[in-house]
Amino acid sequence: MTALGDRRRDRLARARLYVVTDARDDRGDLDAFLEAILSAGVDIVQLREKEAEAGDLLRWGARFRDANGRHGALFVVNDRPDIAVAARADGVHLGQEDMAVDDARAIVGPELLIGRSTHSPQQVDGAAGADYIGVGPVHATPTKLGRPAVGVDLVRYAAAHARVPFFAIGGLDATTLPDAVRAGATRAAVVRAISEAADPEAAARALRAALAVPVG
Repeated sequence: MTALGDRRRDRLARARLYVVTDARDDRGDLDAFLEAILSAGVDIVQLREKEAEAGDLLRWGARFRDANGRHGALFVVNDRPDIAVAARADGVHLGQEDMAVDDARAIVGPELLIGRSTHSPQQVDGAAGADYIGVGPVHATPTKLGRPAVGVDLVRYAAAHARVPFFAIGGLDATTLPDAVRAGATRAAVVRAISEAADPEAAARALRAALAVPVG
């Protein structure tokens, strides 16, 4: 492990709120959006643009990296270990249908974080090599069409058994997050609750406050 890798994992251990967002090209407000949510205490931001070309991902990634760096937050790329390396991101997030964690590690090396989505107790237990896991979807969400909700039972399982930091994810907002917290979640990842909010900064502050519990 390197000093940079250690710093990233230390920052991950302290993280509570993780936002997944596209590049907001339709709104044209990416820089203002990132500044607002990072100022509100978001700890990790993931760039998710599944159909984008590599050049666009790198162009957007530079803006994510700069904004997150100013605020001491972590920048993660969805799906693409190669882009994570080229964009000098802090990590890459992999779904269950993406490449194996060991294969991704061979690409990104020891310094970058690797996250893994999990949807069952078996997947929580089998996430060897990942630095963190996403646990869900807790509630049905249009960002994961066809993926059945797992409810808070899987959150409860992860709280008891996960070997790495876990983020509850899926349909979480100010009204649904408290149930996940009561089930043992101390970290959460959200998409629409912040990216589609009329006031993303206020939404981030509210969610961050709901997660103001000790992180072990």
